[in-house]
Amino acid sequence: MPTPFATRYHERMFPGYVSDFPRTDPEFIERFDNFAFDDVVRTVKLDEPRRFRVILALLLGCSGIDEFRAVLPAALEMGVTPVEVKEIVYQAVGYLGIGRVYPFLKAVNTILAERGVELPLAAQNRGPAEERARTGEETLVGIFGDSMKGFAGSGPAKTRHIRRWLTENCFGDWCSRGGLDARERELMTFCFLLAQGGCEAQLESHVAANLRVGNDEDTLIAAASQAVPFVGYPRALNGLAVIERVTSRAD
Repeated sequence: MPTPFATRYHERMFPGYVSDFPRTDPEFIERFDNFAFDDVVRTVKLDEPRRFRVILALLLGCSGIDEFRAVLPAALEMGVTPVEVKEIVYQAVGYLGIGRVYPFLKAVNTILAERGVELPLAAQNRGPAEERARTGEETLVGIFGDSMKGFAGSGPAKTRHIRRWLTENCFGDWCSRGGLDARERELMTFCFLLAQGGCEAQLESHVAANLRVGNDEDTLIAAASQAVPFVGYPRALNGLAVIERVTSRAD
């Protein structure tokens, strides 16, 4: 049987919902719920809205669309706002691409509409499209420091367009928006990169960026630990190894 703690937590997430898994897969759901909604919740010290923002970003990163659909109503119950959900999904495009993000955007629109949320939500752009180069550089510098000034025009000419796109599109179009502050956006990026795997070089630079904007080592370890039931041990452990590598250099 699920523990009393896991049962109460599940009821907070899904008030009034009765799962069919206790009938079809009783042994599985007992062990999974006791781990994900008791062991992990008690151990990982994140406030509930942040915990569920992390979970949503992890599910985007691992392309876990079915679980995302299941968890999104719980995230809204636990204090994540519709604007925050939309911003997590929008920002994911820069790190995951529309090929992976498209079904998540559709799912968010469907679930918000079912809950009576009027779309579109309030605009979160911070400046007109023609100023995206400026806002992108300002965002880059705010996260990574003065070394990013002029990044859009740096590097070999034949690949310089990628640096310009990173500045104008990834950071100007998406990461400069309202709805989430720099600390939360960098934590979401950490989750996207950890969950998709194979991005350890980028994960390393974003661990450093997280530390720079105020997400300390304990916060990053908490996010990587929260990843375990949703993306599995290998990618969570790879993330923890990157955190250790970056923080050891900072000591």
